[in-house]
Amino acid sequence: MQTLKIGTAKGPGENPHEFLFITPDDNGHCKIGEFVYYILEDVEGQRAVLGRIVQRAPVRLFPDSFMASPDVRPQEVASAIGYADDQSELFEVSVAVMGYFDPGLGAFVNPRALPRSGAVIYLTPSDMLAEVLSKRKLHQAGSAHVGSLLSRRAGEVPVVLDVNELASTHLSIIAGTGAGKSYLAGVTIEELMKPYNKGCVLVVDPHGEYDTLMDMQNDDQFVDGQYRPRVRVYKPNQVKVRMSTLTIDDLRYLMPTLGERMEAILTDAFNRMKRAKRDQYEDHWTLTDLYNAIDDVGQEKSDQGIDYGSSIQGLRWRLQRRFEHNETFHPTQHLDLNQLFRPGQCTVLQLNEVDQQDQQVVVATLLRRLLRARMDTERGKASEGDESHLPYPVFVLVEEAHHFAPASADVISSGVLKQILSEGRKFGVGVGLISQRPGKLDADVLSQCMTHFIMRIVNPIDQNSIASAVESVGRDLLDELPALTKGQVVIAGSALNTPVISQTRARHTRHGGTSVDAVAEWDSFFRGEDERQRDSGVVEFRASRNKVFRTEN
Repeated sequence: MQTLKIGTAKGPGENPHEFLFITPDDNGHCKIGEFVYYILEDVEGQRAVLGRIVQRAPVRLFPDSFMASPDVRPQEVASAIGYADDQSELFEVSVAVMGYFDPGLGAFVNPRALPRSGAVIYLTPSDMLAEVLSKRKLHQAGSAHVGSLLSRRAGEVPVVLDVNELASTHLSIIAGTGAGKSYLAGVTIEELMKPYNKGCVLVVDPHGEYDTLMDMQNDDQFVDGQYRPRVRVYKPNQVKVRMSTLTIDDLRYLMPTLGERMEAILTDAFNRMKRAKRDQYEDHWTLTDLYNAIDDVGQEKSDQGIDYGSSIQGLRWRLQRRFEHNETFHPTQHLDLNQLFRPGQCTVLQLNEVDQQDQQVVVATLLRRLLRARMDTERGKASEGDESHLPYPVFVLVEEAHHFAPASADVISSGVLKQILSEGRKFGVGVGLISQRPGKLDADVLSQCMTHFIMRIVNPIDQNSIASAVESVGRDLLDELPALTKGQVVIAGSALNTPVISQTRARHTRHGGTSVDAVAEWDSFFRGEDERQRDSGVVEFRASRNKVFRTEN
């Protein structure tokens, strides 16, 4: 392992876990986010204590007059006039101590001892970083290679996440528009579907961007022996919610304009209908069953001398308008959990043609059924062959998560998302949230994700939301967010040993979330329009010539 001396320890920094060192930084190694180390000697021998550069500032610069000409380097001016060598550039660099890596614990241990003044500071070799930054090794079972360390050459230090941590303790991908969050999500899904993981993944896709993942089925990088990943894409007209999976809260949410009397009638009728079905040992009900229960409530009130006629008719009319011509809600069909979730399968639910309120109910009912199935299976209440028997963990990735758990509104999907984020780990239900507006995402939801991918964020409100909800990212890394470019990402949390800044690797499959090339489409339309006009002109000319010919003859 080659070591490079880059500076000399000066003393403690502003915070108890920071120290300062002085360096000329002739080779430009001391970048923000770079890793250095010092040697700590104690009774157990020598240890390499790693730290991350969080700040740098000049302590001595060349005089301004040395920089008068951009064609002459200031070092050349200094040499020509005999400027003393000890008057060259120097920088004071601040380092946050991570600690020494303990293989037994699989984590960094802070020794609570800063380097002595005058101690040598070394640049951490790439092979050491590859060994200690990631919890998993490349192509190992349970590994997810999402990129490489940004401060080193591309691919030199791979960033490899622990899939078990990623899928069980939940994930967030936060980025501004155009920063590459959907691309990174695609990379993550590819890793979950590699032969050494064989993930069980579902993607909630509100914009129809993830159907390109079908490329995995014919890519040799995903095939190993008998294993070939399966990708199932459900188009919007194939996404069905069986009426009997809706709760009374779902019905109220889908019909927000109900008056107090109509809501009371609906609640009474719904509860009567559910009791009747239980007495008949039936689980399923239809809209007709609900209509009959509503009529029964109306008849009972009429027998008591109370006229609910107009409210009954108004409620029936609202139910008919909301459900009878809605292709999403169906009397008998719904999404079968055993078809949606299988190891080695990635399922994509395209909701791009579904109303946003309906999308929220689709997600709420699906996640509710999923959690119940995993709970019943783990507790032995569901056996093989049952609809709710799901004997393996699952991972659900939700795009545009701020629509399903917004900070400023109470939507039907928020509650079940919070429940899964707090309880899902015990039952093998993992969730990934993707959002371009963390300020609009419920803070409780974001804070319960234990691994975070954070890309370029410029909006101060969004930056503050991340700072308050994400505990595993230091202030120094959050300060880097506005300066990140496309594909660069801060990764922090339980899926790796320490926060890093990474460059996302190239995708194996096509990216489906690219922006529209407006100029190319305008040009294409113009060319087509021009051709149509020319063809139309020829037709008009021939018609005019034939008319003249007929008149003359």
